[in-house]
Amino acid sequence: MTTHFITAEIDLQETPAELLEVIETELKKQGEPLRWAVTSVDVNEQKATVEAVVTTVKN
Repeated sequence: MTTHFITAEIDLQETPAELLEVIETELKKQGEPLRWAVTSVDVNEQKATVEAVVTTVKN
């Protein structure tokens, strides 16, 4: 198992629940999220930057 620090740019959603679902889906593409945080929001571009630590299984 390895851990990775990743950054993802997420489009803002209509509701916080939708945003949470989109963030979790995007992070799971990279591995299993251990922790994550929204570190910035660009209101003009309607984007949120998310930083996360994910784990992956080495094969």
